[in-house]
Amino acid sequence: MPPLKLIVGLGNPGARYQGTRHNVGFELIDRLGQGPRASRFSSQFDGLVAETEIDYQRVLLLKPETFMNLSGRSAAQAVRFYKLSLADLLVVCDDLSLPVGKIRLRPGGSDGGQKGLRDLIQHLGTDQFARLRIGVGDKGQIDAADYVLSRFRSAERPLIDDALILAAQACAVWVVKGIDAAMNQFNGPAAAKTP
Repeated sequence: MPPLKLIVGLGNPGARYQGTRHNVGFELIDRLGQGPRASRFSSQFDGLVAETEIDYQRVLLLKPETFMNLSGRSAAQAVRFYKLSLADLLVVCDDLSLPVGKIRLRPGGSDGGQKGLRDLIQHLGTDQFARLRIGVGDKGQIDAADYVLSRFRSAERPLIDDALILAAQACAVWVVKGIDAAMNQFNGPAAAKTP
């Protein structure tokens, strides 16, 4: 059986949260799950799981249904069940410190105030796993909790749609070549020129 990669998108379950800033991780997982080689989503690991194939590699897609702040329980179950190395885990989440539509990959580090990441770090016992952050903009004077549960303005939506296309490409590079190659291609000024 070929090795398995796990991509976890963070968000909140239910129609009430669809399209909110906090749910861009779910949106990316849904996009990756639309490929011709993807299975249907089913309930497992306190989440919704589908399997797909990216460049002949098996990839498990996971949307925790535990709500954002408890995402770690779901992701940790999948990591342990498949006995995955943390090098085979990529977590996708929203980021308040990045402009709308900007993506940034990192090999590890602090949660940066993102409570879903914080819970993952707690459940996995380490912050050394790759993450792909999708910028949802600066909240300004608005309460952070209210802001991340708001929907994108009509002018922002095309930026997010473009970011999701780029993020899907970044996931494919991560699957095949690893986090360093994905960072080199998609982080920084040169990333804007990536086809």
